[in-house]
Amino acid sequence: MLIFLLGAYGIGNILTATLIGKRLFAGDVRIAGSGNPGARNMGRVFGKKAFVVTFICDALKGVAVVLAARWLGYNEIIQLASLFAVMLGHIFPIVHRFKGGQGVSTFIGGMLAFNPLVVGLFVAAFIVLQPLLKSFSATGLTAMSLSPAFVYAVTQDWRQVVASCLVITLLLFAHRDDFKALLNRDSIRNG
Repeated sequence: MLIFLLGAYGIGNILTATLIGKRLFAGDVRIAGSGNPGARNMGRVFGKKAFVVTFICDALKGVAVVLAARWLGYNEIIQLASLFAVMLGHIFPIVHRFKGGQGVSTFIGGMLAFNPLVVGLFVAAFIVLQPLLKSFSATGLTAMSLSPAFVYAVTQDWRQVVASCLVITLLLFAHRDDFKALLNRDSIRNG
């Protein structure tokens, strides 16, 4: 199992944004825009096509490790642990000096493979929250942070809820700068 999780971390180290940027657009996304090697910055720097291709490729990393864990007969806890490991590799890749993406695409892909109903609830929450929060980032982060509750609603297994809490904590930690920006924006608006 440890070897499998280390392999999942290794897969996370494959930053598709840098590969796609260099191969298709002859540029390094890490030195443009926000400098983040993820789908959102790819879209900002190279356009919608780059965003879509990067999002799909990063999502497939999550899909691959979760389905591989299931195929190998690992239970849901290990499947979520493999999602954590691949996200950890994507966010903190050792081969890129621990400077990676923010993990949203990989999280969504992995959760879709883990349980599509959880993602369905996430999408429903996003649709409900968007008119209230009026910010794509705030809505997405809020909806994703509710994932452990969605896991419980679907599985009623507290062990899976705890595992999903670890996964979402990693994701929210990767977005700590986004939270600061949102708080600063709100304080300026209200100040």
